[in-house]
Amino acid sequence: MHRWVVVTFSVALGLVGTVAASATSLYAAHPLVGTWRFDVPDTGCAEIYRFRADGTSIVTSGSEVAESEFKVSATPSNRGFYTWTDTIVKDNGKPDCSGQITGVGRKTTNYIRFDRSGQRFIVCRREDLRACFGPLQRIGGDEV
Repeated sequence: MHRWVVVTFSVALGLVGTVAASATSLYAAHPLVGTWRFDVPDTGCAEIYRFRADGTSIVTSGSEVAESEFKVSATPSNRGFYTWTDTIVKDNGKPDCSGQITGVGRKTTNYIRFDRSGQRFIVCRREDLRACFGPLQRIGGDEV
């Protein structure tokens, strides 16, 4: 998976916040639910993120397919960022867009900020715009 404009995506997978994931539709109306695409710069490679309402996701990046459980805050902070925490629960062991292999159990926390349309978001290491990648573009609704 990509690197922050050269840091691995696995770091990005660790975004999320305050609501516990379960088999119910905790996030049914959350703007993150759906399918998103990130074209990794200078690689010809794309990452596809599928966030489900039950707090699980599947990400494909290069040859890698990873499954995770995530938590995401219900509302943005005063700075406009949602907190996203992600834990990898399954990985096929193949390299991502950056040539890295993501380990099962890897947990990351990042911060996401949507544009006004809700059709794009960026992923940041902190609640500021200095260490971010994106945008990720919505390519599908909440039926993932």
